[in-house]
Amino acid sequence: MEIRIFVTGGTFDKEYDMIKGQLYFNDTHLPEIFDLSRCTLNINIRTLMMIDSIEMTTQDREVIANNCKNVPETRILITHGTDTMVETAKVLAQSGIEDKTIVITGAMIPYKFGSSDGFFNLGSALAFVQVLPPGVYVVMNGRYFYWNNVRKNKDTGFFEELAKPNTY
Repeated sequence: MEIRIFVTGGTFDKEYDMIKGQLYFNDTHLPEIFDLSRCTLNINIRTLMMIDSIEMTTQDREVIANNCKNVPETRILITHGTDTMVETAKVLAQSGIEDKTIVITGAMIPYKFGSSDGFFNLGSALAFVQVLPPGVYVVMNGRYFYWNNVRKNKDTGFFEELAKPNTY
């Protein structure tokens, strides 16, 4: 099974300019992360954009959806900024893609900071994209969420369900 990975930017891939005191984008850190983690999965990485998700437009989301539609892989992982990943998940779910498992993940702290949650989120997302049925999911904090039942809690910095699933 080949897993397609689309990079869109977000905190995951940000770096810090010590002179200017600003975060910026250079290139994705995914190849380095996969090397460090000794990943043996069959993956195909493509960078679609390197932007902060707050700056993501409708057209950017359409680019992501079109790329998901047009690749042969049925398992797709997207690295994305956490602020608007739920909006992108909604666009993907409503784009007519029915036969693919699409997982969106990100990080609250840049990978290059050394204490990032990105490593854990990426590993969790790789595991979930292999086993979840077709659909669109957000994976953060070691959990997966259905695209239409998740939000980022801006007070705690964690992702959470909007409503508890029916358990009876």
